[in-house]
Amino acid sequence: MTDLPESDAGRIVLDALGVVLSALPNDARIAIAYSGGLDSSVLLDAAVRAAGAARVVALHVHHGLSPNADAWLGHCEATARAYGVTFDARRVELARDDAAGVEAAARDARYRALDAMCAAHGVQALWLAQHADDQAETVLLQLLRGAGLAGLAAMAPARASVNGAARVRPLLALLRTQLERYARAHGLHWIEDESNDDTRYARNALRHDVMPALSAHFPGYRDALARTAAHAASSQRLLDDLARIDLRNVGLDDASALSHTALLALDDPRALNLLRYWMRSLGLPAASAARLADMLRQLREVARGDLNAHALRVDHAGHRLRSYRGIVSWEAMRAREERAGEGVPHSRAPVSLNWRGEEIWRLPSWRGTYVFAPAAPDDADAVPEHVLASAPLIARERSGGERLRDEAANVSRTLKNLFQTRGVPAWERDVPLLFVGETLLFVPHIGVSRSAFGAAQSETGAAWRRIEWREDLLVA
Repeated sequence: MTDLPESDAGRIVLDALGVVLSALPNDARIAIAYSGGLDSSVLLDAAVRAAGAARVVALHVHHGLSPNADAWLGHCEATARAYGVTFDARRVELARDDAAGVEAAARDARYRALDAMCAAHGVQALWLAQHADDQAETVLLQLLRGAGLAGLAAMAPARASVNGAARVRPLLALLRTQLERYARAHGLHWIEDESNDDTRYARNALRHDVMPALSAHFPGYRDALARTAAHAASSQRLLDDLARIDLRNVGLDDASALSHTALLALDDPRALNLLRYWMRSLGLPAASAARLADMLRQLREVARGDLNAHALRVDHAGHRLRSYRGIVSWEAMRAREERAGEGVPHSRAPVSLNWRGEEIWRLPSWRGTYVFAPAAPDDADAVPEHVLASAPLIARERSGGERLRDEAANVSRTLKNLFQTRGVPAWERDVPLLFVGETLLFVPHIGVSRSAFGAAQSETGAAWRRIEWREDLLVA
């Protein structure tokens, strides 16, 4: 990356935009992530020149971190109007105590807001103004944090987004000095964020204290770090290809679960690579290397019998890793487990209902709902309506020793035995039993006890209801 004469300032930026513009349909709408700073001001000006104002939308995110944030919003809106482009802005609230830090919280909130605005305006591509200096800083930060290949790959020139708008960085190969020349050549006005001078932030410390020294002693460092990022991205793609092959061999149920035995047949590096990719495919955020290593260690201990499968304890992003009957899966944690921790007794008083045709019976203490839907008599979980109305319905906890008739075997079995026979994991057995009066009528995951009907099931013309138990996590 060599410096060019100032007379070439316009051409080099417009050429960079022309490359990405040629990959889009002629009528595609383009959004510019417009903060009002130098970089995004250059990108907005060049986008209007290259694509025309009618196709451009300027999007601004108001973080509220600076006392000047309102003035920046006003500047951005006025500038967009002067260009004749559509303008939109969103205010975001930041969790200032976020464990990842203010920088990470602001970045995540910014992208969520940008994605929402792209969807609202029917945008096909979101253009971001990061440049070669930003890329070099990102690679160095990831190196200093001990990141893996995915981190070292830094920022991709283009990446598809879940909302359908691709995220594109047209200026990623250009130097900040080249953008400054463009801005001066075209008389642009931009704002300066005072926080950019605060070296308490890691990126600012690199920019002000480290990069000038690197530039003096290693003038080609930006090119070298860009090559490092490209090599890392290429290697990461190969690792993802390997993980996809392993997932086809190890994955179960459309890859939502893994075979415990097949996973542990892989050596540690390959198993960790698969776990990392599998979690990403399920939409879970990346876990640290230490968390992944602990996950694999516990799974190996379970396989050896050194750890009971119920004692497996890996919690991540509101989910818990489970291993049951040779199947490894993630289970969304219930709120009460997150508050109190699994294994703590949760005593609930019985709840009763005099049933009068209700289709929904909400049980807040259980964080779930009983549903009584009209059904045919041959439905295995259907009950005659007059049985439901014959005595108060009572939902209560298991106290131990409850029994239910196994219709197929024509014998009475304990619920513990039935749960085991049906393969219901221990952590899913904390459910409200449904009694009609003092007679057990229905058990979630097992079904209806038809012996509780008496002669009612033989009556003709009776209306029936199907009983379902739905936890809150499953109720839309």
